[in-house]
Amino acid sequence: MVIVRNEGLGLSVDTRRMGLVLKDMEDPALEEALTAMQAVEAGAVANPDEGRRVGHYWLRTPHLAPDGMGVGIEAVVDEVEAVAASIRVTGGVDHLLLVGIGGSVLGTELVARALLSVDHQPRLHVLDNTDPDGIDQQLACVNLARSLVLVISKSGATMEVCNALEEVQAAFAEEGLAFPARAVAVSVQGSALWNRAEGWHARLPIWPWVGGRFSVTSAVGLLPLALLGVDIRSFLGGAAACDEWTRQVQGNPALLLALAWHRAGNGKGDRAMVVMPYKDRLSVLPRYLQQVVMESVGKRCNLAGETVHQGLTVYGNKGSTDQHSLVQQLRGGPDDFFATFVAVLKDREGEGPVVADGVTSGDCLLAMLLGTRRALSEANHRSLTLVLDTVDARTMGALVALLERAVGFYGTLLGLNAYHQPGVEAGKQAADDVLERIRRMRRGDDIPDDDDTELLLAHEEANS
Repeated sequence: MVIVRNEGLGLSVDTRRMGLVLKDMEDPALEEALTAMQAVEAGAVANPDEGRRVGHYWLRTPHLAPDGMGVGIEAVVDEVEAVAASIRVTGGVDHLLLVGIGGSVLGTELVARALLSVDHQPRLHVLDNTDPDGIDQQLACVNLARSLVLVISKSGATMEVCNALEEVQAAFAEEGLAFPARAVAVSVQGSALWNRAEGWHARLPIWPWVGGRFSVTSAVGLLPLALLGVDIRSFLGGAAACDEWTRQVQGNPALLLALAWHRAGNGKGDRAMVVMPYKDRLSVLPRYLQQVVMESVGKRCNLAGETVHQGLTVYGNKGSTDQHSLVQQLRGGPDDFFATFVAVLKDREGEGPVVADGVTSGDCLLAMLLGTRRALSEANHRSLTLVLDTVDARTMGALVALLERAVGFYGTLLGLNAYHQPGVEAGKQAADDVLERIRRMRRGDDIPDDDDTELLLAHEEANS
C-alpha cells in the first residue's frame, strides 16, 4: 500500500486503492524516468520533433535554467508585478477580459476560480472560442470603459484568439474607446501578436520552450493572476517546493501517480481517468487535467517512430454534484476506468451551521467522497485520492507542479514525446482548408460536393 504526504505543502497522494504495493516503487523504469526528467531540467532537447528544450520547470526554479536563462525568467516575474502594480495605481479596471485558447487560459481559470470569490473585482471574463454568440454574451456583461484586455498567444496566429481580438477591438471602436491603452499582450517576441501589440499598455514575453498547457507559471498565467490580486510569489513557491519533492525516487508523488496511471492502463491507456474534485472551487480541474494529459500522451507514434496509438482518456466533473450522473455506470458498468478523487480538508472560512443530526455540509461532502470511493472499491474498481489541506496560492502551485511532472514521468514510461501536439496542428490545417472553401463558395466558384458541403450551405443560409 502506497501513500505519500508533504506536511509543508499540505498535500497527500493516496494510491492504496490502485493495487500498488511498496515494492512497485522499485521498478527500474521509475529510475529511468527520473533520470530523463533530470536531463530535461538540465537543458536536454526533450521535444525532438521541434528540436526544442522543455523549460516550464525552470519557471519556478530559475537557477536551474541553463545558459544564464534564469536571469531572464526572474526579470519577467519582476515585470509582471510591475505591470500589475501600474494598472492598479491607474485604477479604473473592473473587468479583465482574458483572450486566449486552451493552455493559454485553462491554467489561469483553474487557479483563479480556486482562489477568488465569485464577486471578486476585477471580474474575470474568458473569451476562449470563436463562437459569435458566446463572445456577445461575454461582452454584454462588461463595461469596456472600465476593462483591461489581456491577449495571450505564442504565435499570434491562432484562429480563436485572432477572431476574439478582432471582435473586442470592434466593440471598443463602436463605443469610441481607445483600445491600445487598455490592452496587454503575452507572446513570443517577434510573433504576429508581439508586433501588433507595439504601442499597447504593455507586452510580456513567453518563450518557445514553454508549451501552452504547461504555461501557467509563466507570464501567461502569472500576469492575469497578479492583475486579479493573487500572490504569485506564493504560487511559484508552492510549485518550486513540489518540484523539489519530486526529484527523488522514494516518496515521489509524481512518479507514484505516473506509475499508477501506467499500471491501471496496462501500459496502453486501457482505462480512462475520471477526475472528481469534491470542491466547487476546483471545478475547472477536470478540464485542465484533460488537456495537460490528453494533449501530452495522446500520440500515434512513440519516440522510436513505432505506431502505438497511445493515450489516457480524462473526463469528469465535480463531486458530489456529478457523481449522481457518473457513479451508476462507474459502479455497475465496464471496468474501463479508474477514479481520481480530490478532497480539500478545510471546508470554509469561519464556522458553518449544523445541517442535520450534528453534522455540517462539509461533513456531508467528505462522506459523499468516501462513500463513493468505498462503493467503487466494493465493485473492484480502482481509485486514487489527492488530498489538499486547504486551497491557497501555495497549494495550487504545488498541485499544478505535481500534475505537470506526473505527465512528464508518464510520457517517459510510455516512451513518448509528451511535449508536442501534431494532432492539434492537423486539425488547424484542415480548418484552414474549410475556410478557403467558404471563400470560394462566396465568390461563386465551384466547390467539391462532399459530406461537408451540405453543412456549409446550411450555415450560409442560416446567416444570410
